[in-house]
Amino acid sequence: MSHVPHELAEEFPEYSTKMHELKMSDPHFAHRFDEYHNVNRQVHRSETNVEPVSDDVMVDLRKRRMTLKDEIYAILRDA
Repeated sequence: MSHVPHELAEEFPEYSTKMHELKMSDPHFAHRFDEYHNVNRQVHRSETNVEPVSDDVMVDLRKRRMTLKDEIYAILRDA
């Protein structure tokens, strides 16, 4: 697959070590992290017409990605 934009390591490079630590020690963070990546890849596949979706579905996916990113950032910031 081509480069997928909005990967968390690129979004929050200053937290790369903390992300790795939390993925190993915090099941809630690990679940959010995995969910973010799944949704992000769905958005990317849809945007590149690999798996086209309706506009409504795309809006929902983007909103979910943004919500997850905000949750992940809050966890990283507070850790």
